[in-house]
Amino acid sequence: MSQELTQQWLNEIQALKQQVAHLQKERDAAWESAEKWRKLYNTEAEQRRTDAQLSKQAIASLQVQIQRLQGIEAAQLNDGVATAAIQQEIAQIQSIEELKAKLVATIKERDRLQQALKNEQDEHAQTRKSLTTALGDAIDSLTRQRTQTGKETEKI
Repeated sequence: MSQELTQQWLNEIQALKQQVAHLQKERDAAWESAEKWRKLYNTEAEQRRTDAQLSKQAIASLQVQIQRLQGIEAAQLNDGVATAAIQQEIAQIQSIEELKAKLVATIKERDRLQQALKNEQDEHAQTRKSLTTALGDAIDSLTRQRTQTGKETEKI
């Protein structure tokens, strides 16, 4: 009876050793998987940080261009030659009818320029949208390619 009990204990110990070994393998596999995902996450996070930095640089560049263009516009408005030419043109107007005609022509030109500006802004927004979509597609494609490369590497 004591021999049977001893054998039973030995069998149970052996089963527990096998269970521990199996659990250690599962733990190691889970650790490797977690490490792989951690690396993928870090790679993706680095890509996002790079994209964010590039976007910040692009925004800064556009802000500089806007300020430069606003400076040109301000310089044009403060240009003494342009102001003198405008005053000379106004001085040549002889009647209310000429003034009205000039005002109508000026308003039409203003409206045309506003429409041209609106069109340019719409085209800019569409270009920005298209570029953003293309960038997102490129990032998705790169992510899929990296994932596929990772899977192929695991098979080897």
